[in-house]
Amino acid sequence: MDFQLDDDQRALRDGMRDLLERRFPRTRLRTVVDGHESAPPLDRALWRELGTAGFFALRLPEAAGGVGLGLPEAVLAMEEAGRTLLPGPLVATQLAAGLGAGNAVEDSAEVAAANAVEGAAEGAAVVTALDLGPGADRLVEHLASADAVLVLSGEDAEVLPAAALADPARPIRSVDPATPLHRVHPAFEAVAGTGAVGTAARLRREAALLTAAQQLGSASRTVRMAVDHATARTQFGRPIGAFQAVQHLCARMLVRAESARSVVYAAAVTEEARDIAAAKLLADEAAVHNARDCLQVHGGMGFTWEADVHLHLKRAWVRAGQWQTAAAAEEELAAGLLLTGETGL
Repeated sequence: MDFQLDDDQRALRDGMRDLLERRFPRTRLRTVVDGHESAPPLDRALWRELGTAGFFALRLPEAAGGVGLGLPEAVLAMEEAGRTLLPGPLVATQLAAGLGAGNAVEDSAEVAAANAVEGAAEGAAVVTALDLGPGADRLVEHLASADAVLVLSGEDAEVLPAAALADPARPIRSVDPATPLHRVHPAFEAVAGTGAVGTAARLRREAALLTAAQQLGSASRTVRMAVDHATARTQFGRPIGAFQAVQHLCARMLVRAESARSVVYAAAVTEEARDIAAAKLLADEAAVHNARDCLQVHGGMGFTWEADVHLHLKRAWVRAGQWQTAAAAEEELAAGLLLTGETGL
């Protein structure tokens, strides 16, 4: 099976990278991070521009106003978003864009939720997510900026207006200054909104894979940051990249990123639960450990607020706890190995 990108996929990746570099450069990231206490981190104008570019409608059929592409292309777009540390519930909004079409609702709250779902594809609405499944941490990102919440409960998915979580959700301190978090009270149960029956398992798998793609983008970016610093920084009259210890750090970072890339891309093609679990596991490891090694390459300056390295580490920590943790992914893979062993007897 050939996992090489074709010309259209490379054009999509390059176009998304150009858009994000132009609309969300480092200066914008620093504005979000440095002003997180007073300024909302979600840029609605950029959100709408992403919608116009087809970011949220990549997997919608053309007949429904979408781009008509598949999960591999969505992974490429999310990878570029992860590379720039673009804030916002990107995964939830893209998933919600495919829900709610054609639903007839009359209740005012349901109408608001349905409108938000329909606006998700165009970037006119921001949709975050809440997982009420067993073992889920009930954390919601960017709730204050969201119009609606994609709720996964049991086997079903539904979309509620964000106001429905005003009482049961409380803000908590987030390690990532660009990812505000709320925790929903354990007693909260979803009420009828608009959505789809029996889709929760699929949405969880897709969310895990798209989050892994963001982790992959971050892991690749920190490789470049480490190499650039090792080339420019000098000690004893030589670039620090000439020292073997630094070379080994950078080499390990590259191996992690490329190993994760091959598994993430493969999982986007197969869409198998075990492949997605492996992708999330390796991508989380690559993002977290690459950020740590990048800090090591930068030395003391890497720990300063002005450096961007710590932002990649903090975002990687947050994403590692979203949708599928390392423990859950390991359980999924272990169950698959046991099943394979039983089949072979």
